[in-house]
Amino acid sequence: MTNDTKASRALIRAFFHLHPGEAARALASTPVPEAIEQLEAQAGERAAQVFERMDPDRAVVLVENMGEALFQRLWTAMDENVAASILARLSPESRTERLAVLPSGLAGEMEVLMSYPPGSAGQIMDSSVTVFSAEETAEEALTRIRSFPERRIHDLCVVDDDGSLTAVLTLQEVAVAQPGDRLGQLAKGPPVCVQAMSSREEVVELLEAHKLASLPVIGGVDGRLCGIIRHDALVDAARHEASENLVTMVGAGREERALSGPVLAVRKRLPWLQVNLATAFLAAAAVALFEDTIARFTALAIFLPVVAGQAGNTGAQALAVTSRGLALREFRPRRWFRVARKELLAGCVNGVAIALVASLAAYLWSGTPGLPLVLAVSMVFSMSMASLSGALIPIILTALGKDPAQSASIFLTTVTDVIGFVSFLGLATVVARSFGMAL
Repeated sequence: MTNDTKASRALIRAFFHLHPGEAARALASTPVPEAIEQLEAQAGERAAQVFERMDPDRAVVLVENMGEALFQRLWTAMDENVAASILARLSPESRTERLAVLPSGLAGEMEVLMSYPPGSAGQIMDSSVTVFSAEETAEEALTRIRSFPERRIHDLCVVDDDGSLTAVLTLQEVAVAQPGDRLGQLAKGPPVCVQAMSSREEVVELLEAHKLASLPVIGGVDGRLCGIIRHDALVDAARHEASENLVTMVGAGREERALSGPVLAVRKRLPWLQVNLATAFLAAAAVALFEDTIARFTALAIFLPVVAGQAGNTGAQALAVTSRGLALREFRPRRWFRVARKELLAGCVNGVAIALVASLAAYLWSGTPGLPLVLAVSMVFSMSMASLSGALIPIILTALGKDPAQSASIFLTTVTDVIGFVSFLGLATVVARSFGMAL
């Protein structure tokens, strides 16, 4: 080996050691065989520092072409999160082959890092995201985008030399910039992003608050880019969540499907039906308190379902709106007073409007003023309380750490029935006894 060759290799080693980010960008434009040869010539830790700073698309190409020895050397020295994010971009077949050559402990750790819990941001993200360097110009970025015609790139994720997300630029911003403008200079503020372990609700909150078409996902304390959540993936996830909430709201199980077996259906539904039976007896007990009044004025039994039904529908409307607001993080439980005040006012106004129509119908039917008066007052009161209950029940369940979709409707039904029965029959009893009015 000549002195010039030794000096050249020493210079390359120093370059890789002192400037790993610059070395990674240099290897990005180097032919694949030569880039692999340069990595093989470096010590394991030095090569890993360069490789984990490479553009993920380029890293995947090199992984698919490098030998098992270099792959093992890199993966045993690289940051675990970066290594897992690169493996996640491979096809399932290539990923399985590469994991097979790693030590069993490291392979198991990679599999854990590549899997995310259900409902997390990491589970619904697309790991095949194209990243851009802050030093790239707008012209260079657009050229790269044209080289990936099959990818849907609406936002450009800009990273630093360590792979940490520094900015998110829209394609519009890059397209109208001057060709020589660097991407790092186009950033207008810190990027909006989400941690990989964040819940789907947090993702929905960010997208709603910032009106985003996509949302970058980061992992670890250093904010390395893991992937991106595209809008269609979020919509699909939100629809799935909404369908689960729909079945749990009436006491069915999240696991149950239309073609599930009857055993599963009974096991998931029966416990809540038993709870519902207990609450139904509570409502029946409320009616039994006014047995004498019903016996004296049989017309009350005709209008009793009207009051309870209107209260139930009013409460269900408030429950649906409040539960949606909690799920989408439109408000926090600590802001309960504002929501409760709004629902109470809405229930009162709606109650007055409905009571006018209902009392007029009752007067035309009965010809006496007592029944329409009782019906009107009880309907305003019961609809106001039902609307308030529909707002407070999911807020209370959320504050207690419970899922409001699981049981809120059962509690609401009991509250609205009891309020409707007691207000109507109780007011009728008071009017009949105190004022001697005919009903």
